[in-house]
Amino acid sequence: MNLPTPAVVPQRAVERLPRIALLLFCAAYLLPGLFGRDPWRNADLTAYGYMWGLAQGRMDWWAPSLGGLPPETALLPHWLGAWSVQWLGPWMDPALAARLPFTLLLALTLGLIWYATYHLARTDAAQPLPFAFGGEADPVGYARTLADGALLATLATLGLLQLGHETTPELMQLSLVALFTWALAAGPSGAWTARLAVVVALPALALSGAPSMSLCIGLIAVLISPHSRYPAMRRMVPWLVAGIALGLAAATATHAWHWRLDAHPGAGTWAGFARLLLWFTWPTLPLSVWTLWRWRGHWTQRHISIPLGSVLVGTAASAAMGGSDRALLLAVPGLAILAAFSLPTLQRGASAAIDWFSVFFFSLTALVVWVIYSSIQLNLPPKPLQHLQRLAPGFEPSFSAAHLVFAVAGTLAWLWLVRWRTSRHRHPLWKSLVLPASGVALTWLLTMTLLLPVVDYARSTRPLVQSIARFVPAGECIWAPGLSATHLAGLEVFGGYGVDAAPKPTLNCHFLLVMTRQPSLSATPAGWTEMARLRRPVDGHEYFTLYRAAP
Repeated sequence: MNLPTPAVVPQRAVERLPRIALLLFCAAYLLPGLFGRDPWRNADLTAYGYMWGLAQGRMDWWAPSLGGLPPETALLPHWLGAWSVQWLGPWMDPALAARLPFTLLLALTLGLIWYATYHLARTDAAQPLPFAFGGEADPVGYARTLADGALLATLATLGLLQLGHETTPELMQLSLVALFTWALAAGPSGAWTARLAVVVALPALALSGAPSMSLCIGLIAVLISPHSRYPAMRRMVPWLVAGIALGLAAATATHAWHWRLDAHPGAGTWAGFARLLLWFTWPTLPLSVWTLWRWRGHWTQRHISIPLGSVLVGTAASAAMGGSDRALLLAVPGLAILAAFSLPTLQRGASAAIDWFSVFFFSLTALVVWVIYSSIQLNLPPKPLQHLQRLAPGFEPSFSAAHLVFAVAGTLAWLWLVRWRTSRHRHPLWKSLVLPASGVALTWLLTMTLLLPVVDYARSTRPLVQSIARFVPAGECIWAPGLSATHLAGLEVFGGYGVDAAPKPTLNCHFLLVMTRQPSLSATPAGWTEMARLRRPVDGHEYFTLYRAAP
């Protein structure tokens, strides 16, 4: 028998978070970094290289390759980016065109997490304890408040910050896991949209490079659904089986099965995985652990078992892959939902600790960013600029009035939020996650405005390709054996070169590019003449030597 619900929630605690404030939170998180930057190495640029090549007609749509290297993940995300480049590329920068649908996928993920939490919070087992004389929170207000908390918890998750703004298959996988979670949460309503979402989400997840994840979360749902007290959930089992079968067939037909397991995880691997969990999932993991403890008699109930299933699968996949942050990304929707159910039971001391940690950490981060910006623009103080010039030689500072305006507005909004939150005790349940979510959004906003030029210079391969362009005209073929897909993508995208990464040349290339980890090369390859020795300005471990075919 389940224990009584631990949630004791008065009506005043479900005060509505203003929708305009919630939308501003989302906009401050989604929009910075969307415009005015190159695709960044490694995974971001690699994925964009395949998308750009498909859109340009340089690759086979069923077997794309960069210089002969196939993608490590499945086809669907690359197709999505390529279609967007084809349709929107004539009117905007191709990199922006490829990035736009993935930004919409991140926005969709936020919305699906909100609605999944809302449906789960409406279930009888998740309702707060009724009061003897009334005054407990109404079901709709309670569900809405927890859904707001889940969205804020998602925005506050540190690991989502960078990976969520890339143009990579993992972002599509994240949105599909959120879609599947929403389908299970909305299943008791018996809506056809939930059943269709199951049939779509599992095969699409398999086609997005995560067939094992698709199979595992599907099987967990099959185990959970027959024991539900809701007839509509029991009737969803055939749809789940159909989704699993379609996912297996799709992954097999497209050769999407990729096993990236760490066969010999050692002590160092597990220690690194523990560190990854601590920073990547902050603050959702500790809140989720608290949820599992306070709701320990309710683990079989839908509001706990559904998000817990995806968390366990994502965490296990990350551990099996030697501590992969990209696999752990798929646990974010479940962690955010579990974190939301900690809010009705969170003690005042824990809430205050989260607030003051957020105030200290993110205020200090914002101050550091402003000091660096002041040094770049005004040489005041001079030390940060001197340090940047050593780390990024060749970087030329630039000024953008629009970036400055947005940064000032974001900083003022943060100061107002800090004053609002710390001035007196607030009753709404979502209060504990306002500062963590807004602090993460502020950090991203300031980085993508004030520091965008230097970050883009450091993370892009364009400076290296521009160095090569002084010696190799656009449109030429470069033989680049041993180079990574990231380097090959940079050569094709930024230089317009044809590339061949085969150990032995398969194309008639007149130029050879060799990368070493040492500053000097022992001997010039036979039949080639050395032209130049190059390196990325911000990378001290990669040295490139450019050769031309001997006449």
